[in-house]
Amino acid sequence: MTVEKLYDALDFLTVFGKHKRHGIDINKLLKALVSYKLTDNFSIKKAHGWINRDEVLDHFNLDEFSERTLYRVLGIIGANREEIISDIQDNLFKRYDFEHTNINMDWTSVVLHGDKASLGKYGYSRDHRPDKKQITIGISELADPINLPIGITVEKGNLNDQTHFKKTYHQVNKRLRKGSLVVFDKGANSIDNTALIRADEMQYITAKKLNKSDDKIIADFDEYSPEIVDAENGIYGIKINKPNRVNYLYFSEKLQKEQLESKGRKVLRQIHEAKELQEIIDRKKKIPKRFRINNVLIDVSYSFQTKLIRLSEDEAIKLLEEKLITGREGFFCLKSSKNLTLKQALLTYRKKDSIEKIFHSLKNEIEIKPLRVWTDDSIYGAIIIGFIAQMFISLMRYEFAELKHTSTKFIKKSISNLTVTVDSWQRKSKKYIYANFDAINTLILRSKWGIS
Repeated sequence: MTVEKLYDALDFLTVFGKHKRHGIDINKLLKALVSYKLTDNFSIKKAHGWINRDEVLDHFNLDEFSERTLYRVLGIIGANREEIISDIQDNLFKRYDFEHTNINMDWTSVVLHGDKASLGKYGYSRDHRPDKKQITIGISELADPINLPIGITVEKGNLNDQTHFKKTYHQVNKRLRKGSLVVFDKGANSIDNTALIRADEMQYITAKKLNKSDDKIIADFDEYSPEIVDAENGIYGIKINKPNRVNYLYFSEKLQKEQLESKGRKVLRQIHEAKELQEIIDRKKKIPKRFRINNVLIDVSYSFQTKLIRLSEDEAIKLLEEKLITGREGFFCLKSSKNLTLKQALLTYRKKDSIEKIFHSLKNEIEIKPLRVWTDDSIYGAIIIGFIAQMFISLMRYEFAELKHTSTKFIKKSISNLTVTVDSWQRKSKKYIYANFDAINTLILRSKWGIS
């Protein structure tokens, strides 16, 4: 019921209807698919069985269809993805007069099972599966307090964020008002990308990698009379004005402690490894695989010698500390084309974390994973189905202040808990009995979209 009302309110009938005029009704099938994403939701493959139940087919007025038909529809959506996303944006901005068009942008990767799809490439895996091929996904989100995803791009798994940025940005830049603020992390930061934003008369804020020129300022940080930005976490900052931007250099006592503790653990780990290796050498045993290149195509002769032979343990620890501890611990830097206060810059950048919650929701609640071996267009189509389901959840949070801080998990659980019992008598008449109303699903069904 929720999906059908949102689908109709955003006129998705027009968005998708023009792409398939014959055979199965694409809109009826998509309503069923998005509903599946917000209920049982295991995989696209299992969606076929979920929809092809008599009760579900009857509700959506669908005839039984084959699995091949499902993938053909996903392929159609994928093949027309740019026009579809553009039309969705048209309808969103037509229906809602958003209070701003500042956006957060970020990128992630999703494991792709199988090796036939050309989109699948080995790359830096945010899912911690470097052994698997993957795709990369970019999301654009209207920033706080709207927090609504308005764009999604899908690229090959080995594409870096700096390159992917351009496609994600160009998908939404025409929707943004002049002067809008674009927030993204340092992985996508480049001179070309910030120039794109400024050419469109937009503003940006991003993080930058610390370099040697920053080291000089860090060495004399106290002499710049840093301002207290966050007393609770011990964060201090200074502003450094540049010709076309402002750098915001911060020092965090909490971050420094965490980074030093992490490097301390690394020192102990490397000492332990060195001791273990030295003992193996002394006993003339075979070097374990983890210390060797493990590739049958590479023939290497090994000669190992640790520095522990000529160094005491204290000297070894001091050497490691000198190599690992740089003096940058606790420091980080933001840069922006906009002249903000230190507190404004930090708070604005921190709020970018809302897009991380969208990624978590897409992967773990909407469950766009697992992605199997299909055509590239089918992969695009499956991702867009997940994107629509996430957008519907985000719209509920935007429409209802009571749900602003309610997780996808609890919203999804609430609208799934509402049950219908079909009481039929000799197949001549049917009586529908609704039960399991709660505060969330009652709010959603009775308010904005006219369901009573």
